[in-house]
Amino acid sequence: MRLILLGPPGAGKGTQAQLLVEKYGIPQLSTGDMLRAAVAAGTEVGRKAQAIIEAGELVSDDIVVGIVAERIEEEDAKGGFILDGFPRTIPQADALDSMLAERGLALDAVIEFKVDEAQLVHRIERRAAETAAAGKPIRKDDNPEVFQRRLREFREATVAVGPFYRERGLLRTVDGMAPVEAVTRQIEQIVSAA
Repeated sequence: MRLILLGPPGAGKGTQAQLLVEKYGIPQLSTGDMLRAAVAAGTEVGRKAQAIIEAGELVSDDIVVGIVAERIEEEDAKGGFILDGFPRTIPQADALDSMLAERGLALDAVIEFKVDEAQLVHRIERRAAETAAAGKPIRKDDNPEVFQRRLREFREATVAVGPFYRERGLLRTVDGMAPVEAVTRQIEQIVSAA
């Protein structure tokens, strides 16, 4: 099973990805985590990425796709994987599709989390307040200014990825504002039909 979870920050993708990991035993692939691991491991792609990062530049789509390509060759990803937060743009989606096709692989589904942005902002503010009240460090992403910037970036670049996959018959939607258990049931229905 090869899935993409698509939606704005705070929509619940990470929570649902962890539940899928536990249920199906396939890894959740975070491009940020994979990038850091490739740099630490000193792989060819990791060395290229490190040079770009050290120069203060953004890592190119080719390098990110190369890191995904390396990662899906690992044993734990042979039975499938969940991409969360990637692809973020149409060029990344095109490159991902080409890379998978070269390996004789295809996505099973792209699950888009539909949310009400105003309610989402309140959800993040509440999560930050609850975290602070519990005496735990607040996630950097839960800072209201950071969250608003990430939401804007999603609207500007990533929102177009949904229609890209809809045209290919892969896009399925879930109500990201529903309780966690209800979203899980929606995703299980999608996965069982894929």
